[in-house]
This record gives sequence, C-alpha cells and structure tokens, in this order.
Amino acid sequence: MKPEASSDLYIISSSPHTHSGESVTRIMLDVVIALMPAFAMSLWLFQWQALRLVAVCVATCLLTEWLCRRAMQRPSSLSDCSAVVTGLLLAFNLPPALPTWMAVVGSVFAIAVAKQVFGGLGYNPFNPALAGRAFMLISFTGAMTTWSASPWIQKVGYAASSAATQATPKVVDAMTTATPLTFAKDALKTGAPMPLFNDPTLLKDFFLGNVNGCIGETSAAALLLGAAYLLFRRVITWHIPVAYLATVFVYAVILHLILPDTSLPPHVHLLTGGLMLGAFFMATDMVTSPLTHRGMLVFGVGCGIITMLIRTVKTGSYPEGVSFAILIMNAFTPLIDRATRNRVFGTKKRNARS
Repeated sequence: MKPEASSDLYIISSSPHTHSGESVTRIMLDVVIALMPAFAMSLWLFQWQALRLVAVCVATCLLTEWLCRRAMQRPSSLSDCSAVVTGLLLAFNLPPALPTWMAVVGSVFAIAVAKQVFGGLGYNPFNPALAGRAFMLISFTGAMTTWSASPWIQKVGYAASSAATQATPKVVDAMTTATPLTFAKDALKTGAPMPLFNDPTLLKDFFLGNVNGCIGETSAAALLLGAAYLLFRRVITWHIPVAYLATVFVYAVILHLILPDTSLPPHVHLLTGGLMLGAFFMATDMVTSPLTHRGMLVFGVGCGIITMLIRTVKTGSYPEGVSFAILIMNAFTPLIDRATRNRVFGTKKRNARS
C-alpha cells in the first residue's frame, strides 16, 4: 500500500535511536569539576609545588595533543577537554618535588604515545595518565619514589610512632621521610616491626590528607567529595569503585587476621596511597574499562587483587600497586567485555563449542 503522506513513512536505522544529551566535552568537564576538591587540597598541602606540576602537565598535554593532531593532519581535539583531564590526573600522580622537565617528558609520553599513536580518544587501550606515570616510574625511579614533606606537615610537626619505639619515649618522625606505604614496605622487607597507625589522630590525618604522597592522592575526603559528584552526574557507576575498594578491604582484613604483626590494618590500605584516586577517577575511564556491569565488577576485583599483591609481597620493591593494577586490567578489558557481553534480545545463548 502506498503511503498517503510523508508522515506515514518509517525510517529504519541501526541503534542508537535516541541521544542522552551528553557529550565528551560535558563528561570531561564534569571530571575536571570533580577533581577540583583534590586540587584545592593539593594547593593547601603542597602549595606552589602542586600548582607548578598541574600547570606544567596540563599545558604540556594540551600542546602535545595539538601538535600530534596537526602532524597527523586530523582535526584538533582540544575542545573535548580530554587532554586537560589527562594532565590533571598525571600531575596528581606525581611527588611534589619532581623536577619540571620530568613532568614535561611524562606528559608528552601520555598524550603522544599512550593516546594519539592509537588514534586518539576512544582508541587508546590504556589509561594515558597511568601509562605516563608508569613510564616515569621506569625512567625516573629515584625522583618518582622520593618524597618530601609538605609545608603543612612540617608546620604541625607531624610524627608517627612505630611498634619498635612505643616501648621507649623516643618518637620516630616517619611521615616526613616516606609515605605510610613506603614505611610499611621497608619494614616488611627488613623484618622490622610494622608501624602502628591506629592512633585516631593519624586516621584523621589520613582521611584529610595530612600525609606524604603524590600531590592529588593524599586527601581521601576531597577525592570522595569529587566521586560523589561523578556518581550524582552519572558520569561513573558504582560497580568498579565498590568492587575495587571492597576487594582491597577484604584482602587486607584476611591478611591482618592471619599476620597481624607484618601487615597493615585495612583502613591504612584504603586511606593511603593512590587507591581512592585510582578507584574513582582512573579505573572508571570509559575507554579502557569494561562496558557491562558484570564486566565492571570483574575489572574492579582484578584491580583490587593485583594492588594488594604488589603492596604486600615481601620480595617486591614497589610499595604502591594501583597504577600497575589498573594498567594490567586495561589489557584484559577486551576479554572481559567478550566474556560478559549481554545476550542480544530474542536470541539464545550460544554454545561455547559452536
């Protein structure tokens, strides 16, 4: 039957059929907004060092992206703000006293090698900021694992006592020379007593960020505030962060019950290092994480197990495990997507042998 008017015609096309109204730029701007509390805390704790690293990394990422797109004769992608996010996240993963030229080299690697070589945003298999940090850890190991006390820590005279010093009036000024995870790793390797971090004052410092570490990872409170914004805006879902943090918590609880003298309590693992930053802002990267909710849970559990293995293995020399855990699981994302893909409506589940 011939249609009487154009309104009677139906257009048949492939999905998607509707648009949510979101855009890459809007999503990236939401991530930038969510990172602002952590940025503010980094300025409070590390002052001009934090401002220097953030400015250098963001500017270098933007310039590198523009040059790469121009060299490949492709349209500029600066307007999507993804380079800004990469610069912020990379800076947040750097120690405050890192030389400027090293931050520049890491930013160039993150954009040129980890992102643009694969075709740009949406094609990179690994998180660019974490790839840049891993490259810097290998290339500049000494500088990337040297921690200086923030001016705020020096001002308040921050100190933590170890199990060995509790029997004497002497107190060891531990936090001005190393991060809590580094201090614990050194104790594990040398057989020294594990530091005690059960003091309520220390817990408050860990939560607020009054502790050594990379400039954007120290304040769990600021990162949780930003994570709440991302969840409210539906930029991320709860699956990866909850699976990641829960796995770390359960692993730490079991280990602490079995080996209480040579392992840290669960709250130290959760509140120190790059766990909060990684779980909410880097493991949830849409490009490099699984698409399905089941896959996200698998991804988060894998990140948690690898993180704790790196942190707690006695023979290892690296005290942190978040960056490498997420990068390793990035490599498994295609397999996880394939194993957990949803069945197409109206079809039967395929036999594994067919």
